[in-house]
Amino acid sequence: MRTLTQAILLAGIVLWAWPLPAQQEQSCSNYSIIIGSPEDKLMLAVNGTDDPNAKIAALDKFAQEHADSNYASCVDELLTKSYVKLKEYDKAIAAGQKAVAANHLDVSFLEDLLQAYMGSGNASDDAFDIIAKAAPQIKAETVVFTKLNASPEQVEQAKKSALQQAKSDTDYIMYAFLNLFPRVTDANRRIKILDQFSQAYPEVAKERASDFDYRYAVAYAQTNQPDKADEYAEKAIAADPNNIEALNLVAYDYAFRVRAKRGTAAEYAKKVVTLIPTMKKPDGVPEDQFMTQQNTQEGMAHLTLGYLDLVKNVNSHRVAGAVHEFEKAANLLTADPELQGQAYYLLGFSYETLYPPEHRSALAALDHAVKLQSSTQGKARELLAKVRQAVR
Repeated sequence: MRTLTQAILLAGIVLWAWPLPAQQEQSCSNYSIIIGSPEDKLMLAVNGTDDPNAKIAALDKFAQEHADSNYASCVDELLTKSYVKLKEYDKAIAAGQKAVAANHLDVSFLEDLLQAYMGSGNASDDAFDIIAKAAPQIKAETVVFTKLNASPEQVEQAKKSALQQAKSDTDYIMYAFLNLFPRVTDANRRIKILDQFSQAYPEVAKERASDFDYRYAVAYAQTNQPDKADEYAEKAIAADPNNIEALNLVAYDYAFRVRAKRGTAAEYAKKVVTLIPTMKKPDGVPEDQFMTQQNTQEGMAHLTLGYLDLVKNVNSHRVAGAVHEFEKAANLLTADPELQGQAYYLLGFSYETLYPPEHRSALAALDHAVKLQSSTQGKARELLAKVRQAVR
């Protein structure tokens, strides 16, 4: 069975007899430079030094003296690479966008430009447009050139090399997307960006369906479309039954909002608790950050289980199980004030629901709750005032 990248790119491979440069898409890599021309002298100067500042000086001088040169966009590409090496990312973006506007879209250049966007933390629409533009360009550049008398083995090796390069390019684009996407704060814009990427890279989105559907679910939840969020989270779970984040998202919403699906909420939350120990730390993620992610996911599951126990047993006052779950949740959710605030409020409420009520324990929990910025902070203040009256 072919891999994802092969499925995407194999259709884009064309076999040509070498050489046919005129049939390639125009790019700086195949730009014809006349010996002794200003462009030739420029490239001798640029290639004759490893100093990015010296390269930039030569390129700027050429741009000033030969503003009408057909090589202007290539100058902008070279400036982009040099500015990236100097970590002057805003200048790299400015130069790179000039080349993009002139429709110079070499994949290696686009990767340099995306590096500038990542380095600067600039998650603008322009950055995601570059990611979308790279898709057809990768396919266009996946071309195998062979000699007329090439053996089948040589042709196969050429195909393999082309596919490997295309996979490397696609992986880098995906890396850039995953780096920039979390920096987008507007949920509606996140949905549009996910749509854009899925249209540009349909096979990638299909292979990573669980991840992409979960991102859609979060965005829809943030735009106050809970039914749509649940729909996409369930799709994420269908694609990967062990998607902890999707399981947690659905379990929490079903528990607190969809009474008819509280049985599913309990099933999903319990599954999360069993899956937490199996989580593997992604490469490059610091250990403390990974532990925080684990704790947050486990804490959210215990919050859901606590609430389910509370609503089931509130009338009988037998909520010791809820107290136990909320205590676990509150201790684990230190990185999420919203969820931790809910856990402490519900913990205080549960202590007050016990018969007889445990006022002192409720006071301690509610004192934590009122100090946290959460949607339950107001309720926590009201309940805290009532408990204080009761213990006087």
